[in-house]
Amino acid sequence: MSNISIQLPDGSKREFPHPVTVADVAASIGTGLAKAALAGRIGAGDDAKVVDTSFLIDKDTQLAIVTDKDPDGLDVIRHSTAHLLAYAVKELFPDAQVTIGPVIENGFYYDFSYKRPFTPEDLAAIEAKMTELARKDEKVVRSVLPRDAAVEYFKGIGEAYKAEIIEGIPADQDVSLYAEGKFTDLCRGPHVPSTGKLKFFKLMKVAGAYWRGDHRNEQLQRIYGTAWATKDDLANYLRMLEEAEKRDHRKLGKDLELFHIDEHAPGVVFWHPKGWTIWQEVEQYMRRVYRDNGYQEVKGPQLLDKTLWEATGHWDKYRDNMFTTESEKRDYALKPMNCPGHILIFKHGIKSYRDLPLRFGEFGQCHRNEPTGGLHGIMRVRGFTQDDGHIFCTEDQILAECVAYTALLQKVYKDFGFDNIIYKVATRPEARIGSDEVWDKAEFALMESLRASGVDFIIAPGDGAFYGPKIEYTLKDAIGRQWQCGTMQVDFSMPARLGAEYVGEDGERHTPVMLHRAIVGSLERFIGILIEQHAGALPVWLAPVQVVVANITDAQGDYVADIVKTLQKQGVRVQADLRNEKITYKIREHSLQKVPFILVVGDKEKANGTVAVRARGNQDLGVMSLEDFAVKLSSAITDKA
Repeated sequence: MSNISIQLPDGSKREFPHPVTVADVAASIGTGLAKAALAGRIGAGDDAKVVDTSFLIDKDTQLAIVTDKDPDGLDVIRHSTAHLLAYAVKELFPDAQVTIGPVIENGFYYDFSYKRPFTPEDLAAIEAKMTELARKDEKVVRSVLPRDAAVEYFKGIGEAYKAEIIEGIPADQDVSLYAEGKFTDLCRGPHVPSTGKLKFFKLMKVAGAYWRGDHRNEQLQRIYGTAWATKDDLANYLRMLEEAEKRDHRKLGKDLELFHIDEHAPGVVFWHPKGWTIWQEVEQYMRRVYRDNGYQEVKGPQLLDKTLWEATGHWDKYRDNMFTTESEKRDYALKPMNCPGHILIFKHGIKSYRDLPLRFGEFGQCHRNEPTGGLHGIMRVRGFTQDDGHIFCTEDQILAECVAYTALLQKVYKDFGFDNIIYKVATRPEARIGSDEVWDKAEFALMESLRASGVDFIIAPGDGAFYGPKIEYTLKDAIGRQWQCGTMQVDFSMPARLGAEYVGEDGERHTPVMLHRAIVGSLERFIGILIEQHAGALPVWLAPVQVVVANITDAQGDYVADIVKTLQKQGVRVQADLRNEKITYKIREHSLQKVPFILVVGDKEKANGTVAVRARGNQDLGVMSLEDFAVKLSSAITDKA
C-alpha cells in the first residue's frame, strides 16, 4: 500500500504509511497543536468539510487543523456546548426530553420538553452543572447505528422526539451518535474531542418554541446560551449586550417619546411628533439624494391585482407573506415590494435607448405578513416604507451604474455616522428563474463593479434573490453589531416577464436590464438602527429638538420668546421652557431627553443680549451672543455633527 500524503495549509506535505486520524496528524506537527486541536478541515474550497479529530484519513487529501482561533473552531465549540447544555439538563431533570440544539449567531440554543417552566434558578443550576461536567474533561465519542436501531435506542431511553427525528431519515441510512459521559445524543457533528475544551459559556434566557416550528404542536422550552473561545471574548460579548440593552431603540423610543407599537395594529408603527420629525429629516435627506443623482421620484399604488404578482413570480414564491383582499370577484395583494409598479410606470409610453439609464425612486409603503414572533420594535414590522429605486438600463450601462451607486451609498452612510461597510455578493440560489448565461453576466457585473470601486468583498453562495444576484451592504455600528441595509440587484428577468421594452439604436425593441437598489432600506428599521447607533443622542441635524431655551425666572420670558422666534426663522427646531422650575431641574430633564443644546438665560444674559450655552454631554460652552451661537449651530448641522 502506498503512503498517504496530506498537504497542510502552508503547502508542506506529510507522508504516513497507514491511515491516520486528524489528531495523529496534529500530534506529528507538535504537541502544542495536538493539545489545541478542536477539529480538522478536510479538502479545499467548496468541497472542504469540518470533521472530528478522531476522523480517519485513508487517502491523499488537504488538511487544516482547526483550533479556537479558526471561525470553524468557534462553531464546533458552540455546537458542543449545546450538547453540554442538554447533558446538564438531563442530569438535573431526568424526565426532560431533548429535541434539537443548533448553533446560531453568537451562540446556540437547545429545545426541551418538560412538565413545568424552567425558572431563573434552574438556569443558574444548569449552567453550574455544565461547568462541573466540562471540568471532568470527558471524551466525546462518535458511533454509528443503522436508522432503525437508532430509533429503537432512543425510544428505549424515553427520548420520543429524537426517535421521531430519526424516523424521518431514509431507512437505508446510518445515523451518527455522540456520547459524553452518561449522555448520548443524535448529531452529525463534528464535536470537540473532550468536554474540557468547553470553558467560556453562559446561559442567557428561556423562551417558548413550538416543536418543528408548527404552532399546532407542543410548545417546548428553548434555552439560549453563548460560548466563546476565550474568557476575554465572552466578557466583551456580555459587555456588548449590556451596552446594546442601554441602546435598545424600543426603550429609547418610549423614553424620548418617539413612537410606540399598539396591540390594535401589531407590526405597524405609531409615530409621535418627535419621531416623525426624525423620519422627515431622513426622508427629505434621501429625497435630495434622489434629486441630485438623476432619480425621478414616482409613486405607485398599494393594491395590485393578483395576476401581476403571478406574472412576476412573487405569487408562487411569497404568497404566504402577502396580505390579500378581494373586491368584485378580483383578488388583490398589498404590495410587499415596489418593483412591479415601477415596471408598469416604465411601460407607460414608448422609451428609447436615449432615455436610458432611467432612474425611478419611491418612498414606497410595503406590507409583509411577518409572523408575530419575528416582530421586533420598528426593526422588524409588517408595514414599512423603503427608499426604493429602480434603474432601467442596457447591459453596457450596468457596471457604471453599480460603481456610481456604491460611491453614493458610501457618502450617505458617512453622513449618517457609519464609516465601516461590509460588502457581500449573494449569488444564484437553487430555486431561480433565468438561464445560467444570464446569471453569469449579472454576477460578473456586480463583482466587477466592487473591484472598480476599490473595495474588498465576500461571496455568499446561493443567497441571491430568485430573479437575480445582489450586493448586500452591511453597516457595522458603534458597538460592533452588523446591520444589512443597502442592496443592489441585477435583474434580467422581471422586465421581460412584464413586457418592458425600449427602442434601441437599431430601431428594434429590446428588454432593459433592471437594477433594484435601496440605500437605507426600510426607513423604520434604519431609524431604529440610528437610534441604537447614537444611543438616542442623534446628531444635531437629525435631533427632533435641536435647541431648548430655558429661563431662570419669569423676568426673562419675553427674551426667551424673542430667541425662539429668531432661531425658528433660521429653520432651527427650538422649544422654550418657561416652566416655574429650578434651572437645574430643567437642564437635567432636557439632558435626559438628549437635546443637543440648552440655552440658559437670566437677568445678566437678557441685559447683555447673550445666552449661556450648554452642549449635550454636560459641556459648558460659556456665554456668547445669539449670533455666535447660531453660527456654531449652523456649522454643526452642515457638518452632520
